[in-house]
Amino acid sequence: MAKTILESFKKLKANLEITGLQHSTVSTRQQNVRKVIENELDVLDSFLTGSYSRHTMIAPLSEADIDIFVILNPSYYEEDGQVNLLDRVKRVLLKTYTKTPKISRNGQAVTITFANFVVDVVPAFNRKDGGFLIPNSIKKEWISTNPKTHVEIMSNENDKHDGNLIPIVKMIKGWNKNINHAYVSFYLELLAINIFTNVTISDYSSGLRYFFDKGREVIKYKVKDPVEYGGQINGLDNVSTIEEAVSRFETAYMRDRLSPPFIH
Repeated sequence: MAKTILESFKKLKANLEITGLQHSTVSTRQQNVRKVIENELDVLDSFLTGSYSRHTMIAPLSEADIDIFVILNPSYYEEDGQVNLLDRVKRVLLKTYTKTPKISRNGQAVTITFANFVVDVVPAFNRKDGGFLIPNSIKKEWISTNPKTHVEIMSNENDKHDGNLIPIVKMIKGWNKNINHAYVSFYLELLAINIFTNVTISDYSSGLRYFFDKGREVIKYKVKDPVEYGGQINGLDNVSTIEEAVSRFETAYMRDRLSPPFIH
């Protein structure tokens, strides 16, 4: 029986991975998008970020988004220019991707909806005291962040857990997808890092049970962005109350045995 559970989790782990061919497609596509922007704007640097770079993105690729960070010359910066900046990037992309189904301004990014996956282009500026500033076109403000730090933290924490943290995080995100994305994905990643600090992940089944056990309490609270100048991250997405958020964790924890059919 234990062998069956072990093999089932191994299969789940494999099912959450995107394929080598998909990785190749992502690589080519993101390089092309970056070249388009670099040909039109004064770009200081650009790089991949988000769950793809943190290795926490889950299949299917068609439901995922690839984040590209583009650091621009400060001459483009305007104190109240969040909307204008995103619209400028959108116009640049529309010149090349004329037949792409949809290119739209989306909060903090310009979203390119390709046939097989989505690319989010996030324009940014170097921040005076380190990190970057990105636009929030909804709240008309600049957000301080550093996605490179997020990648480094996830990598370091995964190493501390002998490579077992990222698979657990992916399974948690698979569960979240299964319950209609009740929680913000990045929040769950940070929550997992915090919950598993100084804890040994002996196997995926007990690790998930431990996460849901401790999560019943900590899901009530925001999580501090590990970047020192970052803010508090709210975990609720498609749940409206703390009580409902706790209930989802209670349901997950109270099952006698966590198994792949429950998560995926």
